[in-house]
Amino acid sequence: MKSKGAVYLVGAGPGDAGLLTLRGAELLARADVVIYDTLVNPELLRLAPRAELIHRGTRQAMPQAEITALMIERARAGKTVVRLKGGDPFIFGRGGEEAEELAAAKIFFEVVPGVSSISAVPDYAGIPLTHRAHCSSFTVFTGHAEAAETATDLRYDQIANIPGTKVVLMGTERLDEWTRSLIAHGMPPATPVAIIRWGTTGRQKSVDGTLATIAKLAAKEGISPPALTILGDVVKLRKKLNWFEKRPLFGQRVVVTRARAQAGEFVRQLSGLGADVLEIPVIKFAPPQNQRSVTEAFLELNSYEWLVFTSANGVTSFFEMFFKVHEDMRDIGGMRIAAVGPATAAKLRELHLKVDLMPADYVGKEVAKAFAKFQSIENVKMCLLRAEAATPDLPKALEDLGAIVDDIPCYRTVADTDDPFGAGEKLLAEGADWLTFTSGSTVEHFHARFKLPELLKKFSQIKIASVGPETTKTLAKLDLKPAVEAKPHTTEGLAAALVEKNRQSAR
Repeated sequence: MKSKGAVYLVGAGPGDAGLLTLRGAELLARADVVIYDTLVNPELLRLAPRAELIHRGTRQAMPQAEITALMIERARAGKTVVRLKGGDPFIFGRGGEEAEELAAAKIFFEVVPGVSSISAVPDYAGIPLTHRAHCSSFTVFTGHAEAAETATDLRYDQIANIPGTKVVLMGTERLDEWTRSLIAHGMPPATPVAIIRWGTTGRQKSVDGTLATIAKLAAKEGISPPALTILGDVVKLRKKLNWFEKRPLFGQRVVVTRARAQAGEFVRQLSGLGADVLEIPVIKFAPPQNQRSVTEAFLELNSYEWLVFTSANGVTSFFEMFFKVHEDMRDIGGMRIAAVGPATAAKLRELHLKVDLMPADYVGKEVAKAFAKFQSIENVKMCLLRAEAATPDLPKALEDLGAIVDDIPCYRTVADTDDPFGAGEKLLAEGADWLTFTSGSTVEHFHARFKLPELLKKFSQIKIASVGPETTKTLAKLDLKPAVEAKPHTTEGLAAALVEKNRQSAR
């Protein structure tokens, strides 16, 4: 029996990915098709791993009639369609119009409310819309109206005299016009006003003024859409309640270059610190070109005294291949396991495998010293499981101490040039504050794609952050030196290094 399709009009919130509702996340996980708007945070699309992703577009936006027809077509084909809209679907987002068309076409639909910028942006700017000492109501209106929208023409004479806070959406382009109109109709020119651009995101920018001055101030600061304006005495509270813009990496654009499959936690960590994160994965992982050595290693696993993993991806790749050959984890045998770095160890523990040795530093000599301290490795047979074309430093350091090392590639790093959200274009057009590199391969592939030294010349403010010595060595080949090197050599250490450097610069 053919399954019936459905359309879900889901509010994505105003920008911060963490403001999506649980229901929205659940539907994205189930979606066959996601049609999303430009202002939707791309991070949310991670939640729809099997969906066809359709961007409404920016410069040549898909017409509304075409979007509606597409939703109906996919639903009639039995698909689960998520129409992902910024903010709330029924607030200035044409969600009501889309729902009408779906109802007329007899398509099942559901509306999933989203956190609206009406409340979220003031919250993130430290401005409560209501406050017992200031006001007990607020009014919302749009400062942008098309000529055809005569039925919704605004009455500024009435708005000027409504008590309480006023929230203006889409009012930037006509800011001077409507502020003058409010003053002309009796609203005090000294009324406190704040305008916030890209609210709830790492790009948030706020300008404070009065009804009489805000238009000139906004023009001077280059405020353009998307922006929201708040009028009223509650704006004065911003000086005390401005929490979001005080985060340690606020105002810093940080580029994350590691593989998309591994970047999620690092991206969330940086976003939580207030950074404007630009995700540009330059590598992805693939099986090794010659899998024979891995197959042979499986046949003689019991001959090894140690399995040595140097990355979380090595763990994942090895066990994906292992379970194609073996059905039982007990077939791995009784050898000891070493994991270079806490992330690698954590991946092994997810498989309920005990980690016997964890060298914290991925430097050949340091790893070898950790083994030597643990036991004599003279004539000890080791299986080193890592990336294809890795540096020879680690096996050499182990062999210098007498170990017998089989260096087995269980995955390879290849270039990732996909750019579905235009992050690479944005970097080349606008620059950034930080480029983060978590491996030598991310440096090499980033350079191949963006010509790293030339990019640094174009944007002199860009600084480089390296996860550790091996990554720094690869940078040195380009005659580049990182502004910070993480210690410990983890993404957590890298984030901490950025925070500390930013703190020092702010002194």
